[in-house]
Amino acid sequence: MPGFELFGEQEKKQVQDVLDTGVLMRYGFDGMRNGQWKALELEKALEKRMEVKHAQLVSSGTSALTVALASAGIGAGDEVIMPTFTFVASFESILAIGAVPVLVDVDDTLTLNPEAVENAITEKTKVVMPVHMCGSMADLKALKSICDKYNLLLLEDACQAIGGTFDGKPLGSYGDLGCFSFDYVKTITCGEGGAVITNKEKYKINADHYSDHGHDHVGKDRGAETHPFLGYNYRISELNAAVGLAQIERLDEFLSIQKKNYRILREAIETIPEVTFRRVPEGGEESYAFLNFFLPDENTAKRVHQALGNGGVDACFYWYDNNWHYYRKWEHLTNLKSLGKLPQAVYNQLPDYSKSDFSKSDHWVGRAISCLIKLGWSETEVKERAEKMTSLIQGTI
Repeated sequence: MPGFELFGEQEKKQVQDVLDTGVLMRYGFDGMRNGQWKALELEKALEKRMEVKHAQLVSSGTSALTVALASAGIGAGDEVIMPTFTFVASFESILAIGAVPVLVDVDDTLTLNPEAVENAITEKTKVVMPVHMCGSMADLKALKSICDKYNLLLLEDACQAIGGTFDGKPLGSYGDLGCFSFDYVKTITCGEGGAVITNKEKYKINADHYSDHGHDHVGKDRGAETHPFLGYNYRISELNAAVGLAQIERLDEFLSIQKKNYRILREAIETIPEVTFRRVPEGGEESYAFLNFFLPDENTAKRVHQALGNGGVDACFYWYDNNWHYYRKWEHLTNLKSLGKLPQAVYNQLPDYSKSDFSKSDHWVGRAISCLIKLGWSETEVKERAEKMTSLIQGTI
């Protein structure tokens, strides 16, 4: 991770195919295309790779979450349970459709705590949205059981964990809906892009229409298409899809490199008694996009993170103080800072996050450091990094 590190002839070829036709839009202009339909090809490739019946490409991971929720009929006043540790897109997508984000604690998986999820369910809860942060997954079996018990949708945000598996299924395919991001820093990149996957035809049809102004895509005359319901513009372009088409064909290559580099780093620092590692639920295999580990306490984690940075070990993140990924810095959510007036249901139902007790999340995230696993490292670079990390951590503890 990220896939742009290994851009090569495959990506150039796919992009050139599009440029040669001159058709950059995924819909219409049939006569000019010379048989090139990159978005459709990528959707088929995703369906095969993710072992699902349907995939819908969109313009980003954020739009994938928004479209997924809308395709399932989620809207104003519906509550969506999500974790305290995620990217801001999680609550942005919920608010975008007028629904209410309900934050709950994470556990030692750094993802949703199933007990906290069940305690947060109300009569207005409609969706549980685990976010598979930093390459590994939530306890999907427990969450699926809760969703079945309360008749809730399970929507997997797998934007940071493409290629991981749970119970032999690709992440994103375990729930009712799954979402991916293909932005510039993901394992597979389109530059900008995302996807919704599902086995339910209704959700696919809704996602297809909703992401393109409500167009029903019937026939070959775009101007004559009808609009069964309101929609918006979340389309991906053919250029972005072309890059992704090359990258999806290389996913196993990328995962193999990530796993190799991950193991070298982990085997080095697991010799340090004070270091423990994020729990991967039984039956799961992470994508190895990040090496996630815990230090004994918050102060030690902060000092180790600073030492790593000062020592030249880049791309290691201390999420506890991060503006984008942890609830403590989400003042715009807490204070509902919005350019336009939000639905009344949001004002009425949104918990007062300035007074919320997320100390159980703080216990884990405050001690966690996540180190990005790069694809472009040479074997020598990885081994040198492992030695440096071990030395710096030992010297700080």
